[in-house]
Amino acid sequence: MDFAEMVLARLGELKQNINSFELTQGWPQGYLRAVVRTDDKRTVPNIERAKTICDALDLEFYIGRPRSTEPTSEIDGERFATVARFEASAAAGDGHINLDDDPVDHLAFSQNWLLQNGIRPDTCFLITVRGDSMAPVISDGDLVMIDRRKTAITSGQVYVFNQPGDGTRIKRLELVPGAALIIRSDNPDQDRYPPEYYIGDDMNHIAASVLGQVIWSGHTWK
Repeated sequence: MDFAEMVLARLGELKQNINSFELTQGWPQGYLRAVVRTDDKRTVPNIERAKTICDALDLEFYIGRPRSTEPTSEIDGERFATVARFEASAAAGDGHINLDDDPVDHLAFSQNWLLQNGIRPDTCFLITVRGDSMAPVISDGDLVMIDRRKTAITSGQVYVFNQPGDGTRIKRLELVPGAALIIRSDNPDQDRYPPEYYIGDDMNHIAASVLGQVIWSGHTWK
């Protein structure tokens, strides 16, 4: 089975067609179709494109010795992959997180759901939030998933980052390119949680200390 055949077979397993999958991934029209078409105009993908397609389809891509993968299981015909959860907590205010410890357990997520949301379980981790500065979006005790691949700041997104003197924090970051970094809390009580402004080296240190973007949260009812 060649690359195009594997891609088409995987799309069939996921009950996806080429056009909708390109749209879901944010790819330009023809990005995937060009490598699976059956005529003499088929494009042989370079390594970068082949890896991008494999990652999106949850197909292992490697050169050399096989890499370790996250464990998977099947329940009633649906496959699940697990994401590591760490005992460490990150604060929506003050606090500290240590990812050097072993994970305390793993939580299972549908592979189809992960794929549809562009999530790779092996590049993500789960931690608990402490504090209410990000409420009501993220509350004290909530579980959040962080994607380590997403360290480049996109204004308005929520990130986990290290800050000297304040430990590890979860905040909404707003970047003014070349000028300033604004740290914002979602809690409407701006007297307790006013926006913080950083420029120069302070801005660069925080930007360089981003651990990843928060891409999912689970609320704990109390």
